[in-house]
Amino acid sequence: MSTPDATPAVARPAVAPPQPWAFPEPVTHDLPNGLHLVTYDVPGQYVLSVRLGLPVSLRDESRDREGVATIMARTLDEGTEQHTADEFARLLERKGVGFGAGFSEAGLSVDLDVVKGNLEPALDLLRQILTEPVFPQAEVARQVRTRLAEIEQERSVAAHRAILEFVRTFYAADDRASRPTGGTRDTVSAITREDVVAFHAEHVVAAGVTMVVAGDLEGLDVPALVEASLGGWQHGPRDRGRHLDTAARLAEDRSRVVFVSRPGSVQTELVVGAPGPDRSVQGGWAPFPVLGFVLGGSPNARVDAVLREEKGYTYGIRSSFRPRRRGGLFLTTGSVRSDSTEDAVRTLLEILGGGSTGFSDKEIRSGVDFISKTAPGRYATADTIADEAVGMALDGRTTAFTTENLRDLATVDATRVDAAFRRFAAEAGITGEGLGTGWTIVLVGDTDAHLEAVRGLGLGEVTVVRDSAR
Repeated sequence: MSTPDATPAVARPAVAPPQPWAFPEPVTHDLPNGLHLVTYDVPGQYVLSVRLGLPVSLRDESRDREGVATIMARTLDEGTEQHTADEFARLLERKGVGFGAGFSEAGLSVDLDVVKGNLEPALDLLRQILTEPVFPQAEVARQVRTRLAEIEQERSVAAHRAILEFVRTFYAADDRASRPTGGTRDTVSAITREDVVAFHAEHVVAAGVTMVVAGDLEGLDVPALVEASLGGWQHGPRDRGRHLDTAARLAEDRSRVVFVSRPGSVQTELVVGAPGPDRSVQGGWAPFPVLGFVLGGSPNARVDAVLREEKGYTYGIRSSFRPRRRGGLFLTTGSVRSDSTEDAVRTLLEILGGGSTGFSDKEIRSGVDFISKTAPGRYATADTIADEAVGMALDGRTTAFTTENLRDLATVDATRVDAAFRRFAAEAGITGEGLGTGWTIVLVGDTDAHLEAVRGLGLGEVTVVRDSAR
C-alpha cells in the first residue's frame, strides 16, 4: 500500500520591522480664481470626501452682529437661485450627498460626502451652495431662533457654562475670542437676512480657499471637474485670513478663580487653563501632545490615576494642549463630586504642577506609542484624511507637517518632554510656590457650600458669578 508524498516544508517568512508611517501623498492643483485643490487617492474608498476650508476670521464679524457667520454657514444650503430649500434638500438626498457647514475660530468649513459615481453632480450642487445661496428670510429667522435656544441651553449645561465663563475670563474683554463663536443673545437677536447676505458676499470667495477631495479617484479627472464647477467662483480679496495670523489677546487679570453659582449642585464642573503654544513652538510640537497625554489625556494618565482611581472623585478628567493658528492654551476639563471640590482642585493643581519634577521613561513611552501607533488607524479613511488636510490648511500648513511631526515623535523622550513642560510653565507663568500661580480656574457648582473652602486654597481672588444677576 502506497502512502502519499509528504507535503514539502514551507519556509517561515521573514518578519521585517514596521516602516515609519507617512500621511498619504497629495496631488495639488491651483485654479486661476485662487482656489487651491488638494487630492488624495485612497483606493477602495468609494464614498468620496470633499472638504473646503475658507480662512475667514470671527474678527471679520461686526461687533453688534457676532454670530452672523454661524447663521450664514447654517443657511448656505437652504435654497439657491435655482431651487427652493425643499427642492435642494431632495436633490442632495437623491444624489446621495451628505452636506454640512460650520464656523469656528479657524474659519468656515464645508463638508460634502458622496458616492464616487455622483461626484460631478455633487460638485454642481456645491457650486450652487457656495455661489448662489438666497438665504430665505424664513430660514434665516428659523436659524436665529435655533441659535437663541442653543444659547439658553449652553448656559444651563454646566460643562458649556464653564467654558463660556473660562473664555470670558481668560481672553481680553475686547478680543473676539472672549465671546461665544456663535454670538450672544443680544448680537444674534439683531441678525437679519441682509446681514447674512452681506457677510457671504464679502467673505465667501475663492481666494485662499483650500479644497480637499479624498477617496478612490481612479478614472476621475478631479481638477477638470472642480474647474468646470467652481472655476467661475468669485476670486475675492488677496488678504484672506489676515486676522487669523494674530494671536488672541489674553486678559491681564486672567490668573484667578471664578465660581459660577449653581445652588444644590451635586457635582462641580471645573476648567483649569493656561496659555499654551501653537505648532510653531521652539523645540518642536511633538513633545506637547505626549505631555498632555501623560498629564491627563487618558484613563491611565496622572490626573485620573489619582482623582478617579485613588480618590473616587470623578468619572474622568481630561487635559490637552489646544493649538490655534497663533498661540494656544492648555486646558483641563471635567467634573467632580460636589463634596470633593476643595480637595479635588488642590490635588489637580498639584498634579499639573508636578510636571516640574519630571516624567518617567515609561510614561513617555506610553504617550509616544499611543499617538504614533494609532495614527495609521486614525487616518485610514477618506473622511479622516480630508479632515486632517483641511484642518492643517486652516492652520496655515499642509499634511507634510503631520508626517514630519509623527517622525519627530519617535525621538521624543523624557528629556524633551521635561524641557517642553519647563518652557510651557515659564511662558504661561504657572510656576511658583504651593499650588502655583498663573492658572485660570472656573468652577460651576454650589458656592454656598464650597466658596470659603476654595478661597482657603490661597489661589488669589475668587469671583462669584450668579447667572440670575447677569
